[in-house]
Amino acid sequence: MNVLPELFWNATIEEIKQGYVFDQEFEAYICLVCGKRYEKGVIYQAEDVFYEAEKYVRRHVASDHTSMLDFLLGLDKKMTGLTELQRTLLNLFQMGMNDNDIVRELDGGSTSTIRNHRFTLREKMKQAKVFLSIMELVEEKSSKQSRFIQFQQSNSWIDERHQITVQENEEMIKAYFKQGPGGPLSEFPKKEKRKVIILRQLVQNFDKQKQYTEKEVNEILKERFHDYVTLRRYLIEYGFMDRYPDGSRYWVKG
Repeated sequence: MNVLPELFWNATIEEIKQGYVFDQEFEAYICLVCGKRYEKGVIYQAEDVFYEAEKYVRRHVASDHTSMLDFLLGLDKKMTGLTELQRTLLNLFQMGMNDNDIVRELDGGSTSTIRNHRFTLREKMKQAKVFLSIMELVEEKSSKQSRFIQFQQSNSWIDERHQITVQENEEMIKAYFKQGPGGPLSEFPKKEKRKVIILRQLVQNFDKQKQYTEKEVNEILKERFHDYVTLRRYLIEYGFMDRYPDGSRYWVKG
């Protein structure tokens, strides 16, 4: 199963098509496939050519990930809604093959069947546009209390029982971080939903682009709570962080 970062799911259609987004806060271009960052204003070199950041991230997407079309078609059915045959046909369509050529390539079927598939896929595209418009309008009209916070896709254990609204998240942060989100944790909760909220907040203390030793993880967590070992264990167990089997390196997932 493919795992994509939260940044991917928050991107616009145009950003997904180009394969990267611009992060205003960090002034960096970020690859939506692997998360690599390229800072605006920095010059990057590839072989004997120098590139400014945006041109370099475009080069990165094309050279390291072939193309966004190939990458997207390679995602599993759960993410695309496409059958194996539909993915195959879309690959052949983008190669510019006509219906007769496709019949020969597939070694079966008929041109009328291929035309029917083309029609079905175009209808699917229309339906997707309508559905996307509906969902965006619903989101715009939803109150802050009814919106759900987003989790990185690597947290595969999370299901509908763990949906947390923005309001619930804010209330728990205030309750357990009495000196503010950047302050110490007053206690580690026992209830499942509250654990998730606290861990989601704590993992923000770590740089997604960096790997840490166990000692470094402990030092960061120790500043937030005395039982840093418990925090470290739950960050791994709940999928917010990962580590090498020998515990030599830790990093943020997603």
